[in-house]
Amino acid sequence: MSFKKTILVTGGAGFIGCHLVKLLVNKYPDYHIINLDLLTYAGNLENLKEVEDKDNYTFVKGDIVDSAFINKLFETHDFDGVIHLAAESHVDRSITDPMSFIKTNIVGTVNLLNAARHNWGDFKGKRFYHVSTDEVYGSLGETGFFVETTPYDPRSPYSASKASSDHLVRAYHHTYGLPIVISNCSNNYGPNQFPEKLIPLFINNIKHRKTLPVYGDGKYTRDWLWVLDHASAIDVIFHNGADGETYNIGGNNEWKNIDLIHVLCDVMDDLLGRAKGSSRELITFVKDRPGHDRRYAIDATKLKEELGWEPTIQSEDGMRKTAKWYLDNESWLENVTSGAYQQYYEKQYSTKVS
Repeated sequence: MSFKKTILVTGGAGFIGCHLVKLLVNKYPDYHIINLDLLTYAGNLENLKEVEDKDNYTFVKGDIVDSAFINKLFETHDFDGVIHLAAESHVDRSITDPMSFIKTNIVGTVNLLNAARHNWGDFKGKRFYHVSTDEVYGSLGETGFFVETTPYDPRSPYSASKASSDHLVRAYHHTYGLPIVISNCSNNYGPNQFPEKLIPLFINNIKHRKTLPVYGDGKYTRDWLWVLDHASAIDVIFHNGADGETYNIGGNNEWKNIDLIHVLCDVMDDLLGRAKGSSRELITFVKDRPGHDRRYAIDATKLKEELGWEPTIQSEDGMRKTAKWYLDNESWLENVTSGAYQQYYEKQYSTKVS
């Protein structure tokens, strides 16, 4: 079958990646979407069951840290574009194991850049899209927003590794002429998120009446972005963004952690038929984590004005949709937390180029 474009999505079995892959496969039947994922703890092919038999979808298991493997993949497939999401992304894990973040987020990104540079000829019709985070900008005070020109000030090994990869992507654009775009997004939430992150962790804990551990005073503030909105923004930027540009993606949905947790508790009480306020009693304040940024907030004006994108879901509606999805998909959550899905898929795939 002949395809108009062949697109490599790295990390396509992860939380954000799986929603992007499903969007691209369904929206562009004339595109061949190749999903490259190592299937570590956060990568789950169950998230992609609805597209796994589509003619324009291919899964490849592999590690972006393996430069020989990546080079062979680019030689085998004449990619028209790369959308690079594969990353170690949990701040707490980066504090205890920073080297894993250096390898995947920095070395892995350079391997992809080198493969694109050496295999894309004159770069005509090509695009390398690097998906990053607002955490590279550091911490805000009580007012103000991150814009695309905000100076970088990363505070954790995770955000430092993502800042480094952002700089390298820009350097390959300016040095070699590689056509690139970058986006920096706020905190994502929604279906299929691995339950080490705040919202799915707390949904699971509330369901089982376990403690809800809240860092510090709970007044750390984040802008929350519905994951399907993020996928749609990536689609718009990949197709219409200007070469060499950065676009911030935000949800216009700023919450203090404790306020968000209160809403989530009340939503869960309603969905579970419990007395209102009962889940709030599970909240326990714990010692703050090192280097905890006080506030993030995204100004996505550039994306709206230049490319016409805006978020569609905000506040309590998104929290209710998210909580309901996890309650309606108990088997998914049980498989993820037990590791059963990973054992199954490890038997189905080996690291190979196909």
